Amino acid sequence: MKRTLISGALWLGLLGTTLAQVPDNLVVEGIPLIPPEFKVDIARYLEFRGAGFSSWHPLKLEMLVTTRFADTPQLHLVKMPGGARKQLTFLSEPARGGSFRPKHGDVIIFAQDTGGGEFYQLYRYDVADRKITLLTDGKSRNTGPRWSKSGQWLAYTSTRRNGRDNDVYMMDPTRPATDRLVIQVQGGGWSVEDWSPDESQLLLLEYISINEGYLHLLDVPTGRTTLLTLKTDEKFAIGSGRFAPDGKSVYFTTEVADTGAAKRSEFHVLVKVDLATRQDKFFTGHIPWDVDEFEVSRDGRGIAFITNEDGVGVLHLMNARTGKEVPVPKLPLGIPSNLEWHENNRDLAFNLHSAKSPSDVYSLDVKSGKVERWTESETGGLDPAQFVEPTLAKLNSFDGLGISAFVYRPEPTKFPGKRPVIINIHGGPEGQSRPMFQGRNNYFLNEMGVAIVYPNVRGSSGYGTTFLKLDDDLKREDSVRDIGAIIQWIKAQPDLDGGRIAVLGGSYGGFMVLASMVQFNDQLKCGVDVVGISNFLTFLKNTQDYRRDLRRVEYGDERDERMRAFLERISPANHADKINRPLFVVQGKNDPRVPLSESEQMVKAIRDHGGTVWYLMAKDEGHGFAKKKNADFQFLATILFFREHLLK
Repeated sequence: MKRTLISGALWLGLLGTTLAQVPDNLVVEGIPLIPPEFKVDIARYLEFRGAGFSSWHPLKLEMLVTTRFADTPQLHLVKMPGGARKQLTFLSEPARGGSFRPKHGDVIIFAQDTGGGEFYQLYRYDVADRKITLLTDGKSRNTGPRWSKSGQWLAYTSTRRNGRDNDVYMMDPTRPATDRLVIQVQGGGWSVEDWSPDESQLLLLEYISINEGYLHLLDVPTGRTTLLTLKTDEKFAIGSGRFAPDGKSVYFTTEVADTGAAKRSEFHVLVKVDLATRQDKFFTGHIPWDVDEFEVSRDGRGIAFITNEDGVGVLHLMNARTGKEVPVPKLPLGIPSNLEWHENNRDLAFNLHSAKSPSDVYSLDVKSGKVERWTESETGGLDPAQFVEPTLAKLNSFDGLGISAFVYRPEPTKFPGKRPVIINIHGGPEGQSRPMFQGRNNYFLNEMGVAIVYPNVRGSSGYGTTFLKLDDDLKREDSVRDIGAIIQWIKAQPDLDGGRIAVLGGSYGGFMVLASMVQFNDQLKCGVDVVGISNFLTFLKNTQDYRRDLRRVEYGDERDERMRAFLERISPANHADKINRPLFVVQGKNDPRVPLSESEQMVKAIRDHGGTVWYLMAKDEGHGFAKKKNADFQFLATILFFREHLLK
């Protein structure tokens, strides 16, 4: 491991202290050693935790949730609103997606990978004796398990055949030897959406890109498929799908406004298609926002769905027969997600988080209107009422296009004067910054007096199909120019310091950080790149096989000479000589999406040109740090970096 000496005033402030040890699983280069006293000062901000809904028990009003008591999130049972969280799994890696067996509740299926590699394996947890059994091959990537209505069968997708294509498999998980291939497919974007009520069909989603997808009906006994949605020269996005409880129709979300005429809607609408007549019924065309998710009640009478309205999530309830909305009790302002109806058709579970609260699990009694909170996650002893809520800023970019950003400002009485700014750029690229709980980032606001700006540049989801496509293909750099507009907006604000601006982002947001430091080097103080793309050509070459074609659709096909030249030109690693501001690079060794080589070549390029770069790599992580001890070290190092290179 390489370490540089701490320079200047920071070094003087640390003389005489006992330096904290660096965990053996971390590679640390250029980062000053962190003293124990520093961690004590920040400790409360390291102890936030949230909870996420996983599954209702089919026979009782109890639920599975995922939360973290130690180093990784695990499955817990909660027996009543506000009840104790009883931990069920005690594993070194995160347990993901727990689901009770329908009609029985005696078995839980969950997924787990190793070291963040995302080669998920499916496991059976037997409630009676707590025994855990591996169900899949231990090597391939296995995702999206879906129980049949009776609880006998489990369908899922796997790359087992060739490491690239997401074929469909099924098994009786109480008898793993029954595992069998149902259908071979082409592409890594296939998923199992639902079983038909009679268990003779599977509803499959073929995801091509954020702008293109197709639903298929798979006949389980024969393996034959029937295309359910349009496939024309015009491409349309398709979201999740569900069978109606009577099996006669399918619900799904799409940007198609008229499936017969192939007319496009700017936003994702909820549609029901009759399987016999192929006639459509549109439910949400009057709402000028995307339907993010939906669930149909077990008896088919009610539909719950969530719209994304300028970044804020809004829960809706609708009568499935009439299509009319019914009143919903007012929820705390935030983002609901992960809907699931109980078998009783009365209780609806969901997650909710906001600027003032980490994710917690709630339920709504749709008959009485009563909302109950099942978990209350910890905030490290800090008062959530003191956490900052954002304001929404709207501005015009370089070409007059309207873009927006959520802005978190420190308390002005505690931090008067112009405040330094972190521009935190989302990934995706079709992600979206939303008014979410800031967690550890509250330290920047409450203790360092740093404002945080979360832009939604062109190409972000949530603002319509046209806006979503504005960074496609040869328009990739226009989204980087949007960051330039954000910088100019910051400079025009009386309470923000345009001379002290940093950029931070992960994954595609990491690319945006690097590209911004190339384009706007003289206007930035520093940047933090977390698992970011540094060269699109090497990224497309080295990303996992099952992802390559999916990413080509978004970023461009490097096999085309014109596109290859363009990707070569815009790749930040080829312009490292233009970056002379300090850079902090964070990477997981096992990242299947943005491979280790992307960060290593960027670090080398910066150093070859005499630049300042801190580098942190975790040997047991993938696309971001999931283990608390690693995330703690990353956060402490990030604070040191901003204290040294942003605040001064």
